[in-house]
Amino acid sequence: MPEFILDHGTPESARAFRNLDAFTQGYVQALFFTDEERLCEESEGDHEMPAVAINMATMESRFVGGNSVSFADIAPVTLASIVADCTAFQEANAALLEQAKELEPGSKGLKYTSNALTDERLGMLFWYARNGHGVAFTDDGNAACLEALQINSRHFGAADSYLGDDGLIYC
Repeated sequence: MPEFILDHGTPESARAFRNLDAFTQGYVQALFFTDEERLCEESEGDHEMPAVAINMATMESRFVGGNSVSFADIAPVTLASIVADCTAFQEANAALLEQAKELEPGSKGLKYTSNALTDERLGMLFWYARNGHGVAFTDDGNAACLEALQINSRHFGAADSYLGDDGLIYC
């Protein structure tokens, strides 16, 4: 399966993305991973499946034809809301997140030998868990800290993305 690579858009938006903390970067990447196809469809004004091209050198998949969306298309108010939610989640769950990052891959608490729980991965899991995408903190292991993070992510409610009339992405 091709690797998902976030389109940053412009050089300025790529710098803005790099200025986000790793947790928030992961969260944004997961948002685009789950919603990019639908957002592209909304930008095209129809509901046909966009064609996908795969760059065999990088294994990057991209929608072709019609419009596309990138990090540069996130409305400033949405980015501020994303940063606020990620900051609030990290502050409210600081001890649990640290415990999760200390789990050893392949240990009793962390199932997979190759998946260390980095800030980026934890940010992705926050997006997936709060929005019910079928990927949970507990998919990576059965440690108590992961179960607590899963429960706590639901307290933030769902964050549905959509394309505004101005062509920008809102949540």
